[in-house]
Amino acid sequence: MIHFLCKTAIHGRRTAANSSCVLHITPSLFSSRFISTTSNEQSFTASYLVKNLGFSPESALSASKHVQFETPDKPDSVVAFFQSQGFSQTQITKLIEKQPLVLVSDIEKTLLPKLEFFQSKGVSRPEIAKIVSGYPFVLKRSLEENIIPNFDFCSNLLESDEKAIDCIKRDVGVLTIGLDVYVLPNINLLEEIGVPESNIKAVFHQHPRTLLMSPDRFKEAVEKVKNLGFDPLKSNFVQAVSGLRGLSTSTWERKFDVYKKYGWSKEETLQAFQRHPWCMMASENKIIGIMDFLVNIMGINSAAIARRPSILTLSLEKRIIPRGLFMQVLLSKSLIKEFRLSAFESSEKKFLNRYVNSFEEKAAELLKIYQGKLDFSSS
Repeated sequence: MIHFLCKTAIHGRRTAANSSCVLHITPSLFSSRFISTTSNEQSFTASYLVKNLGFSPESALSASKHVQFETPDKPDSVVAFFQSQGFSQTQITKLIEKQPLVLVSDIEKTLLPKLEFFQSKGVSRPEIAKIVSGYPFVLKRSLEENIIPNFDFCSNLLESDEKAIDCIKRDVGVLTIGLDVYVLPNINLLEEIGVPESNIKAVFHQHPRTLLMSPDRFKEAVEKVKNLGFDPLKSNFVQAVSGLRGLSTSTWERKFDVYKKYGWSKEETLQAFQRHPWCMMASENKIIGIMDFLVNIMGINSAAIARRPSILTLSLEKRIIPRGLFMQVLLSKSLIKEFRLSAFESSEKKFLNRYVNSFEEKAAELLKIYQGKLDFSSS
């Protein structure tokens, strides 16, 4: 069913001039009439980038190899356009650093229609600025041949424009990639091995990059997950595929070595991965930081952490350290009898209700202490 809907979304829109798949990638849409190879123009461009956009001399020289102009008129108008659309100076500079040719783009034909499309789908100006400055490559794609049909694909698959926007915010690359070349074969493979549609939709919504892999690499990840004993019918199957897609064999083995230092056996590590696949996605430094704090400072048995591996995906500075230190205060005051790892997993509201507000006479004092731990951790 998913396959049918997606194929309809992708192939249902064809241009009069070209009857090929609408995801055909067109040449760069940016105008080249301003581009010159003269050293004077390159020097002027580099100087402009340094003075007007805050480029370093090195980055300005690099950018000037890709775009040159003789006068500031065109780039000034492009910069003014982005400013009028709510882009900050930092975002504009970031955008130009990644795609220098944007400075000589046609505002009315190339830039404005794409921003207006995002607005028509309910994306706010600040969100548009964040999306585009983070991935300005989207400005090089055709609105009619790439962006609109790809958005329709996401909306059809997720059955909601709102969820499609969520997906795009997480990886705007879904609007530029050939979905029939990458995503559809991967969806088909998951369906063939029995992964429920709801799980496929969930992973595309939350982690769209999982399905943007080349089919060959994706198949390798799927086979590895199956060999590790994951059940395709369970939600953690696609989570494991999502995690493994970005891990090389050497990185995978290094994660095992890190956990081994804290007493986990290979079996315990695999079981933790099966319970919560994201525990293997955390960086080695993050794993070490969390394990060191919980085991060596808090005195928690590492085997207990293996049974609740989701803790390893939480923020060390914003969640683990402040709550851990605060819980030690509660223990010292005999307000709680034992430390529970579930305290780390609770939402902020539930945590405050359980460990602060429940002690009515001491709530104000405890809240002040907890805030102090938050401030200390983030400093």
